[in-house]
Amino acid sequence: MVADGGGLVNTKDLLGRHGEDLAAVYLAESGLQILDRNWRCPEGEIDIIALDGRTLAICEVKTRSGVRFGTPLEAVTRPKARRLRRLAVLWVRAHGLAFDQIRIDVVGILRTASGEFSIDHVRGVG
Repeated sequence: MVADGGGLVNTKDLLGRHGEDLAAVYLAESGLQILDRNWRCPEGEIDIIALDGRTLAICEVKTRSGVRFGTPLEAVTRPKARRLRRLAVLWVRAHGLAFDQIRIDVVGILRTASGEFSIDHVRGVG
């Protein structure tokens, strides 16, 4: 646990926040327009909602400090991808917008032993 403004925060949570920030910058630099971040509803949360042309990209960000428990991309299972698709529909309904397509992406962030980060963006996982 470490101090973070309003109290104590789990180090894993800080790593996750940093990963989401890195992913948002990466996606924007790759030409996607960030529409929303950390959108929550009773059914769950979407990390990043972005526009890629006329396609809505629902981006799940997984950040890891090693691969002992698998790679960040392996953390997104089929059931997780299905849940993200349901959340995408809820986000679209809540915002009253229409898109040509909805795509589920995973952005894997891996912190190397030297403290640097690698980013792997996989489009269309579910």
